[in-house]
Amino acid sequence: MAKPEHDDLPTLTAVVNRRDFLRVTGAVGVVAAAGGLEGILAAHRAPAYAQGTKLHWVRWVDFIPEADVELKRQMPEASKALGAEVTLETINANDLQPRITAAIQSGSGADIFMFQYNWAQLYANAVVDVSDVANEIAKAEGGFYEVYTPSARVGGKWLAVPHSIIGNAVAYRRSWLKEVGATQFPKTWDEARKVFSQLKKKGKPYGQTLGHTFGDAPTFAYPVLWNFGGAETDASGKKVVINSKGTVESVKFMQAFWKDACDEGGLAWDDTNNNRAFHAGEISASLNGASIYIVAKRKKDQIKDEKGEPMYQDIDHAGLLPAGPAGQFPLYLNHSHAVMKYSKNQKLAKDFLRWLHKKENFEKWFVVNEGYSVAATTTWEKHSMWDKIDKPLQVFRTAARKTRIFGHAGPSTAKATEAFSKYIVVDMYAKGVQGMKAEDAVKWAEGELKKIYG
Repeated sequence: MAKPEHDDLPTLTAVVNRRDFLRVTGAVGVVAAAGGLEGILAAHRAPAYAQGTKLHWVRWVDFIPEADVELKRQMPEASKALGAEVTLETINANDLQPRITAAIQSGSGADIFMFQYNWAQLYANAVVDVSDVANEIAKAEGGFYEVYTPSARVGGKWLAVPHSIIGNAVAYRRSWLKEVGATQFPKTWDEARKVFSQLKKKGKPYGQTLGHTFGDAPTFAYPVLWNFGGAETDASGKKVVINSKGTVESVKFMQAFWKDACDEGGLAWDDTNNNRAFHAGEISASLNGASIYIVAKRKKDQIKDEKGEPMYQDIDHAGLLPAGPAGQFPLYLNHSHAVMKYSKNQKLAKDFLRWLHKKENFEKWFVVNEGYSVAATTTWEKHSMWDKIDKPLQVFRTAARKTRIFGHAGPSTAKATEAFSKYIVVDMYAKGVQGMKAEDAVKWAEGELKKIYG
């Protein structure tokens, strides 16, 4: 499996001069600053700078509801530890970028935002250097997975603190595949087309979105591009190379696969539709995080198969999408947290992120996820949770080792993020399955990318 490409920049510790230090902390904050969060907790009192302060944190509405419940349960504990009122607001994931953009433009809003993928590149001028916090976490927990270097580090500085990553896998109905003679999930796209074409004839198609939605659409489309040998740019990140034989072949394949094997309504789906369709018994398989399985198990009395049995017992996972001529290369959704420059509580925000990542706090959230969201650091692969959860979820244990990031084969810059945010690769496939010639769909994508890359 190819490793994700990154800039290999050295890790830098944030540099703070004496004047800025005194201005930010004040004389009464020197002891707390020197001792960090550990010093605050050891003193059994809140730091002076935090008294009466409110801290506002915005994240997505999690696909594992219990994960949000746990984080919100922790907020009073964080407030007590830090001597400030910490509030967590959860919003639809597709609303995160508009909310961040509006906050930056107005110069006001939440102190901390959840970032996805490599948004630190896109918002580099609007966020605080959090290298001190990130380096502490990395040192304590075996280092971050490689995907975080191009995702959260810009110019050698951590501009977001890596938090977690969602490893996608194909959830599928084991018994339904056996109905058409498949004893395991197809290893190649050609095999997948044969298997799911037969299942579609039985009213059990493959289900996937090609809509403008943050998760399942790009994590499906980009790997298809890569698996057929396509790429957005060359290694320099300056030359657009998407108009290639591999890309054209990938679009032609998608056109056939979509017609023969897929629920064609997926063009309009967001990241929730495939979950609901799977649980309703309308599709046989879908690329997704662990949430399809976990929710089916936690609601086993409600989500049942056609025989009236709990559906989760018939669900399995394939760790990767099928291989194409060039191999198998996934795109997983990584999360981090950024402190905004306009925030008047930057030091408090950093201390909160330290608190959030303390083992006893992070662990409670991590365990609730059962593999849906895994940690950004490698040490959590060894956690005892993995020895207890169901076998179909074990595939997510090492998922974070494998992922690429968009922009491949070039660096994952703000330009790559812009192309991602405009759904250019997703729309290339959507245009193809809606009837545009494969060559024309690819030329369209080439033109759109050149507008960004120049």
